[in-house]
Amino acid sequence: MENRQLKYWLGFSLIPGIGPVRFGQLEAAFKTLEEAWQAGPSELKHAGIEDTLYRNILETRPKINLEAETDKLERLNIRLLTWHDDAFPARLKEIYDRPALLFVKGEIKPEDEWCVAVVGTRQPTIYGRQVADEMASGLAKSQITVVSGLAKGIDAIAHEAAITSGGRTLAVVGGGLDSIYPAENTMLSRRVIEHGALISEYPPGTRPRPENFPRRNRILSGLCLGVLVVEAAETSGALITAQFAIEQNREVFAVPGSILSRASKGTNKLIQEGAKCVTRPGDILEELNLTAVARQTEMKEVIPSTRTEGVLLEHLGAEPLHIDELCRSCSLPVHTVSGTLAIMELKGMVKQVGPMLFALARESDENYALAID
Repeated sequence: MENRQLKYWLGFSLIPGIGPVRFGQLEAAFKTLEEAWQAGPSELKHAGIEDTLYRNILETRPKINLEAETDKLERLNIRLLTWHDDAFPARLKEIYDRPALLFVKGEIKPEDEWCVAVVGTRQPTIYGRQVADEMASGLAKSQITVVSGLAKGIDAIAHEAAITSGGRTLAVVGGGLDSIYPAENTMLSRRVIEHGALISEYPPGTRPRPENFPRRNRILSGLCLGVLVVEAAETSGALITAQFAIEQNREVFAVPGSILSRASKGTNKLIQEGAKCVTRPGDILEELNLTAVARQTEMKEVIPSTRTEGVLLEHLGAEPLHIDELCRSCSLPVHTVSGTLAIMELKGMVKQVGPMLFALARESDENYALAID
């Protein structure tokens, strides 16, 4: 789209009540949004704009300085995409109630077409944290872009895991890109921009109101081939994302959890209702027929370089193990175990999932090579 036309899209996005339906209505009635912006009262009425919105446009339009608003986007390094742009995600164009425009900070790349959403509760258990990290890491290492909502809990873990694993990640947010919510994820948002993009349909200055987030979720699922719900209570917003995915003909995946855990009631219910039960990233890749993409990146085998590393790998697994228990089972002094674990964590062989709790960073399909001379 011509750059000079973008400012009119931006202008209409700043008028309350103008959403995807109204953008479509204006485009159908006028040759361009520039013509719509300059239209007089009778022309707007003839276009079928109802009285309340008609008056809102007439009152708000003179107060908007299009040049100043465009300059603001440039200062904030925010790019505006409309549904006519080639760079607008193709899969998102297909959904019902598609966004008319997207504000993007960072870069959406062609390879981001291969993406999966990872969502869940804002208050994950240790199990949920570990699973979210494992799933997002596995997807990222297989060249699958991880999409989430930058919220606390599972969302933040998924973004962080994708970045740490050298992959890409996209965050779809429920407010303007000039104000990160929650504020504690501001630093993470900067890392997301470096390794992907922040995305919103809301212009800068929009506060993250509660009603924005359910609508945000339709974009989150619409971008993706599928949605993975890691942990979710029965009233979790992650289930809204899963419902949108179903309506958009996307795959829905869920990680099973304890029937006694409140945080797993939503995911277990999803599985009962037909969601694909997954226990490893490979389950998602196989269901989406993405194993060929995964094979393009060779996963490094976790090979111990010392006898102590080999012994620790023999006793560690997917379930977290306290360092005291590890010392007892390996018959090794605590200083040796703690020092070796620190080195192994730097190598990406193990991860700390809680206070003094360790687990394998990932499980190999093959046995670890433990023959150390």
